[in-house]
Amino acid sequence: MKKRILSILLACCMCFSLAACGSGKEEVSAGTKMKDGKFVDTVKISVEVYDRGNDGGSDPTNNMYTDYIKKGMLDTYNVEVEFVAVSRWEEVQQINNLLAGGTAPDICLTYDYPTIQTYAGMDGVLELNQYLDEYKDMLPNLWNWLGDTNIYWDKDPNTGELWAIEGKRADVKRINTFVRQDWLDKLGMKAPTNAEEFEKMLVAFKDNASKLLGADADKMIPFSMSYDVGWRAATLIESYLDPKMSDKEFYVNGFDDRKYTENGTKEAVRLLNKWYNNGLIWKDFALYGSGDSTEDDMIKAGYVGAFIHNWDYPFRNGEDSIQANLKRIVGEDAAFVAVDCFPNSAGEYAKHAYSTAGDRKLFFPATNDEPLASLLYLDWISDPEHIEYLQIGDEGVTHKKLDGGGVAIIPATGAAIQNSGQNIDYTITCNGLNLKNPEDTKKSAAYNYAGVDPSYVQTSIEVALNDAVSVKNVNVGAIAAEEGMGSPLGEKRDIAYDKSVIASVADFDSVWDANMQDYLKAGGQKIIDERTQKWEATFGDSDMLP
Repeated sequence: MKKRILSILLACCMCFSLAACGSGKEEVSAGTKMKDGKFVDTVKISVEVYDRGNDGGSDPTNNMYTDYIKKGMLDTYNVEVEFVAVSRWEEVQQINNLLAGGTAPDICLTYDYPTIQTYAGMDGVLELNQYLDEYKDMLPNLWNWLGDTNIYWDKDPNTGELWAIEGKRADVKRINTFVRQDWLDKLGMKAPTNAEEFEKMLVAFKDNASKLLGADADKMIPFSMSYDVGWRAATLIESYLDPKMSDKEFYVNGFDDRKYTENGTKEAVRLLNKWYNNGLIWKDFALYGSGDSTEDDMIKAGYVGAFIHNWDYPFRNGEDSIQANLKRIVGEDAAFVAVDCFPNSAGEYAKHAYSTAGDRKLFFPATNDEPLASLLYLDWISDPEHIEYLQIGDEGVTHKKLDGGGVAIIPATGAAIQNSGQNIDYTITCNGLNLKNPEDTKKSAAYNYAGVDPSYVQTSIEVALNDAVSVKNVNVGAIAAEEGMGSPLGEKRDIAYDKSVIASVADFDSVWDANMQDYLKAGGQKIIDERTQKWEATFGDSDMLP
């Protein structure tokens, strides 16, 4: 009830705010004055940046990289930039609140497109076509980097409206399975190559807790995951999907990137349920929410034998990375290594990689009365030279040159610390290492994690790309049933996954089925039905994309 009341209040606040300020389009076009490529009068804009709450990290709104951007924008365009921190772990809720209150930054980003659609339907978001067309000649870096594909990725094919542009993924690697190499060595075991061997490995970890952890044997966790089962068991879940699944079927269920309604997911979770009931999975995994450090702390302390996560997760955060902590706490040989161990029915280690689009969605709220300055900001950070600096910083401070070309990231301190891999929180049009010289990018990839043996990173790269398939873009226009449903359905999905994993083996089917019906009744079925209808209206009887 409290959430419902809050939603009504926010909606009312949003309507009042929009009525008060209008769209701002007419005012900006008439008032823009530039000379020699710079604004005559200083223009001020605000930009969203994620706050990841990193222990020992730098201030996301005030550090070496924000200074670089601020100086560059002021010198180049006479634009003053202010950064506004938004929690990475509560970004959808916070962006909703900011948009509803009329206080959102001029440049916003989110992974949740339905949020943008919701406020676009309330005239709360600027339609970008007119600005991109009018100022195209002033945005060479943005167009060269993103191209038509990413800029028009979300353009409605029916109305022509464009509410957001997509950042580009320079790196399409997504998720890997990691196991403790030193534990395998101590037990004389080879890395698992299928689910059966993976399970036997987990059992061996559990049965040999005293040998592996000594006095801390009672802290043994063979396999760890979080409340976000759909993400943290992705390689297993995707191995259960039909390798011959049609594009239509995948799209119809694709509104949920955790694969909850896909055929095959239930059987993958059944296996997780078995492992949980056999004491192979962290018993408290469902109790800790987004942003909580409890699980990471256990992994860093050396109590966990295996987990599934982002392809480079053990290597992130420099001296506070999982790998670095294991070395300090456990010993030089302690390390996680990426493995391929969940083949699908075709014998392939199929895993869903990212497409080059489908990254963060960049949009301007209706309260933005400086769309040109905002687009110039996106152009400035899309300059290859600026991307490179933001990703690797200063030589001797954040990186060193390699003998064979490329760079190696070194531990940084203070304001030079990057709070996200490759500093993607500032290179919001670029996700993944992308140096000016493509050959340098290749040579640097395995050396891009301070304090980590490059061989582990290289293995992780190879595993993440093995049999990887990028998700295709399907654009059939806006799906009205999805508006405003991203957050509530996501919460239901996570709870449904958690309940299904921890249910007794005997109750698994009834728990799974009951939660699925609740999810579908809450809005999931309407989305599936509308996606089906829109697909058929666009592609007819074809089940595959042309």
